[in-house]
Amino acid sequence: MSLTAKQWLQAIRQLPLTSTIKIMNVCGGHERSITMAGLRTALPDNIELIPGPGCPVCICPEEDIYAAIQLALNEKVILAAFGDMLRVPVNVTKKQVRSLEQAKAAGANIQPIASPLDILQLAQQYPDETIVFFVTGFETTTAPVASLLAQGIPDNVLILLSGRLTYPAVELLLSTGQANFDALIAPGHVATVMGADEWQFCVDKYHLPTAVAGFEPESLLAATYSVLRQYLEQKPFLDNCYPQVVTAKGNPTAQQHLNQTMHIAAANWRGIGEIAHSGFELNNPQVDAKTHYPAYHQQARQRAGDMPAGCDCAKVVLGQIYPNQCQLYNTACTPRNPIGPCMVSDEGACRIWLSHSIKE
Repeated sequence: MSLTAKQWLQAIRQLPLTSTIKIMNVCGGHERSITMAGLRTALPDNIELIPGPGCPVCICPEEDIYAAIQLALNEKVILAAFGDMLRVPVNVTKKQVRSLEQAKAAGANIQPIASPLDILQLAQQYPDETIVFFVTGFETTTAPVASLLAQGIPDNVLILLSGRLTYPAVELLLSTGQANFDALIAPGHVATVMGADEWQFCVDKYHLPTAVAGFEPESLLAATYSVLRQYLEQKPFLDNCYPQVVTAKGNPTAQQHLNQTMHIAAANWRGIGEIAHSGFELNNPQVDAKTHYPAYHQQARQRAGDMPAGCDCAKVVLGQIYPNQCQLYNTACTPRNPIGPCMVSDEGACRIWLSHSIKE
């Protein structure tokens, strides 16, 4: 019989914790669940939960967003993008178009969507128009797009891909000694697609207590208890605390579609830089918007593509500071007027913290 959240909290409070233990939760969805459930205030004071790099909106390269904006403004296309991408600002002057939302207001045909399946409806609705699907996200989002490609997308649809893998950012932190945490809660939705075993490297290479968690308080607290026990006993292992949907090997069909339609390459993360083996690229150039519209993908944008001046989103994403330690937090940067991408998405730690008045 599964324990309730209250029972897990009681079990955690009975652990002989004598020092501060920092646990990184990779997933933006985890951060939202932790915050909404008030887990930080419920847990003992010497347990710190650190938001990690699991917000795709926050790390999407600025040059990719800039290219999408320019493509929508200057070509006769319908640009479709997930809704939370529309308000992410790029680094241009205030007199220039700074987001997809502003591009839409300036006359560009931009359609916010909620699901990759919405592209099929758009293609059917506008059969004589070219539709460019700006795909952002991690494995959980990229896998359904791969399945669409494997099944065959309509002839009037092109893909502008900016997909990323989750684990390489964590491995970067661990391999460079920049990890500011003692244990890890791995993302449940990503593990559903890729398998829990993808996180075994944390244990084997870095001896890091690791547990995969779901999004309910019970699963998150079970994972927290697990990594605390592992830490105290100095016996790290990979624990699956989301067995309802996560298996060791993941979803073989989703992985087959990813391998069939995409390959892995080094990729840029906004404010962080290039991370090896962290990006998805399309195998078929005929469906790649970058092939059809190469002029909009300027390498020079990478020099301008870091976080805006004064914005510490990169440090927040890497777990080096808490959101409210950024100098722009809730001053110049707010959800209504976001300066950095972490204040845009409902998976961005800054927006989550400000929306729930979190004080660490």
